[in-house]
Amino acid sequence: MTDLSAGRGPLGAPMPRREDYRFLTGSGRYTDDVNISQQTYAYFLRSPYAHAKILAYRTDAAKASKGVIAIFTGEDIKAAGIGGLPCGWLITDVDGQPMKEPPHPVLAIDKVRYVGDHVALVVADTYEHARDAAELIDIDYEPLDAVVRPDDALKPGAPVVHDAAPDNTSFVWALGDKAAVDAAFAKAAHVTTLEYVNNRLIPNAIEPRAAVAQYSRADDSYTVYVSNQNPHLERLLMSAFVLNLPEHKVRVVAPDVGGGFGSKIYIYAEEAAIVWASKKINRAIKWTADRSEAFLSDAHGRDHISKAELAMDAEGHFLALRVDTKAALGAYMSTFSSCVPTILYGTLLAGQYKTPAIHVTVTAVFTNTAPVDAYRGAGRPEATYLIERIVETAARELKLDPVEIRRRNFVTEFPYQTPVALAYDTGDYAASLDKALQIADVAGFAARRSEAKARGKLRGIGYSCYIEACGLAPSNIAGALGARAGLYEAGQVRVHPTGKVTVFTGSHSHGQGHETTFAQVVADRLGIPFDDVEIVHGDTARIPFGMGTYGSRSLAVGGSAIIRAIDKIVEKGRKIAAHVLEASVSDIEFSAGAFRVAGTDKNIPFAQMALTAYVPHNYPLDKLEPGLDETAFYDPPNFTFPAGCHICEVEVDPETGETQIIAMTAVDDFGNIINPMIVEGQVHGGLAQGIGQALLEGCVYDRESGQLLTGSYMDYAMPRAADLPNFKVGTTCTPCTHNPLGVKGCGEAGAIGSTPAVINAITDAIGVRDIAMPATPERVWRALQGAQSA
Repeated sequence: MTDLSAGRGPLGAPMPRREDYRFLTGSGRYTDDVNISQQTYAYFLRSPYAHAKILAYRTDAAKASKGVIAIFTGEDIKAAGIGGLPCGWLITDVDGQPMKEPPHPVLAIDKVRYVGDHVALVVADTYEHARDAAELIDIDYEPLDAVVRPDDALKPGAPVVHDAAPDNTSFVWALGDKAAVDAAFAKAAHVTTLEYVNNRLIPNAIEPRAAVAQYSRADDSYTVYVSNQNPHLERLLMSAFVLNLPEHKVRVVAPDVGGGFGSKIYIYAEEAAIVWASKKINRAIKWTADRSEAFLSDAHGRDHISKAELAMDAEGHFLALRVDTKAALGAYMSTFSSCVPTILYGTLLAGQYKTPAIHVTVTAVFTNTAPVDAYRGAGRPEATYLIERIVETAARELKLDPVEIRRRNFVTEFPYQTPVALAYDTGDYAASLDKALQIADVAGFAARRSEAKARGKLRGIGYSCYIEACGLAPSNIAGALGARAGLYEAGQVRVHPTGKVTVFTGSHSHGQGHETTFAQVVADRLGIPFDDVEIVHGDTARIPFGMGTYGSRSLAVGGSAIIRAIDKIVEKGRKIAAHVLEASVSDIEFSAGAFRVAGTDKNIPFAQMALTAYVPHNYPLDKLEPGLDETAFYDPPNFTFPAGCHICEVEVDPETGETQIIAMTAVDDFGNIINPMIVEGQVHGGLAQGIGQALLEGCVYDRESGQLLTGSYMDYAMPRAADLPNFKVGTTCTPCTHNPLGVKGCGEAGAIGSTPAVINAITDAIGVRDIAMPATPERVWRALQGAQSA
């Protein structure tokens, strides 16, 4: 870790998170804690069918039941002219046509397309009364055949999810030089091919989704409290694209949020429906999902079927990579669903390697399942899994050490332009690998494997060298690639007369520790006490328009916006200090919390300068306005590129197929680190999620009926403490070259690098080419039987 503190201030120090006290003592304020006078409660009736026509609604009995205030169906939505939920990224098909984007109604109109689709909204005086009334709604359905796998959806004669996409394809997208790839394969000495499924996952934040909507007849405005990662985007999409409301009449507040992992970036049907309904009944409406609803209706993640081919020369140098992926979209497009398997996946297929030619084709497919969208890493885990699994497989086919094949192909000169659009600004991949090898004691692995064999166990080791693109940017390039929003961030720094500081950030915290790390940055930059800095986020009525938090962009983009605002504060402070100290502005220096005349002992502390700005008795009023409050927007010139090496060591019981992770090592290059304790916590959480995908988690729909078979924790296994080892983590550092903090982002790395390392370790232990995720004991045992009979 690079020490940023340089002996002054809190920057680079492992400071405890200031927000943890309220969380650990039950003093947090989450959306479900919000209660408004005379509020009502919402319950959503959901489709029991994966695919069916809606022939008739019968709601009379429900409307007459106890406590019911109103019931709304798709017919009401249609009559009100309410728009569908929009997708925020336009992808252009290989034929030059825009993607097929069928409507995503707030409540189902004429047809339901997955189990859990929204059919009716019941509003009552209590949640229990709303739920009881929903059971009295009688709907005539005409069941239709369903399709839940992307490969099945592409077969001739498959059930059609949307008439607007009769082949169930939204788009076919491609990136790279196909001719160069084909030429490289023609001269290759060896080609490795791997076909696999990247399993569908269900996000499971501790706090389920929730929303409270209140309409004010006094000024025709709305206030929405919502568990969301991006309140300004929620407001924009809801007002402009769904409900056709004046944006300035909608206030969105995201209070404390108990985890998001991408699943709370989007605008969901429930939120839009209760905002609209709140005006219809002129009362506040509250909705909180239960866990069963979350399994059914939260946007899912991953769900790719891919074929990868790697062409190499006789020495194992990579010549070309060819990829074909079928990516499930689910029943409808979601807010970012189109960019996840394309811009955030295809552009990362170079990995850490200088592969000269790459070509990827992605077919995005509608299925009768919950929508698929960004989930921790969002495209980057899928790309890393493909690369690191095929590299490991290639090493085994060529009988090369998996470490050596990576070293031979690492990018070593920067900046580096990949053949799939991205340009890496800096990195040192060998340094991360070397440190990981040392921490993991790879040199002693052979002895440990022999000892395990003597106990009747199979021991394996797996590697994963990942790279990701964070701090999504810049807006002009993103726009050219189809983004329908900017990717900048906003920061406002308000210095009070006493020198205390309030920072308003467009970023949003849902567990990342913004209230601590942002305060560290500000306190260090201004040379003031850490406790003198307050961080405000999550309220569109208080903060400048910002783009929220996802893609590990908080410090790289949000922090950079704050730094720019601080620079404006300091520059104005220099002018004030020059006037007070009777010096030229060019002679004023600022450091350690004071403005000084260069070469003298004359100075004015930061707090005194602030007071002067607000009590302008001695102030250059002819040149400066009073006050000290500055805003800045930062649009980064490039992505940031965290990278690293993860090494997993497993032990498999050949009698049962049970896999135990003995050791997990993660060495990451996050650039400069502001708070190492928070970074380590982020890595630990990501590792748990990545291991969960590899060993335990897998969303399963019945292939015939489309019913969700993993609809609760009884069927969907989440990692627990006993499933995880004590992680060994470390860092290396090549600072980002294009943001003022030199940071890269750390929020997703653990979930990106760990999954292929685990599968590589298991396949190494049991001597098979591949194993499907999650690698349950049954799957491992069956793979062992197949290996023994081969």
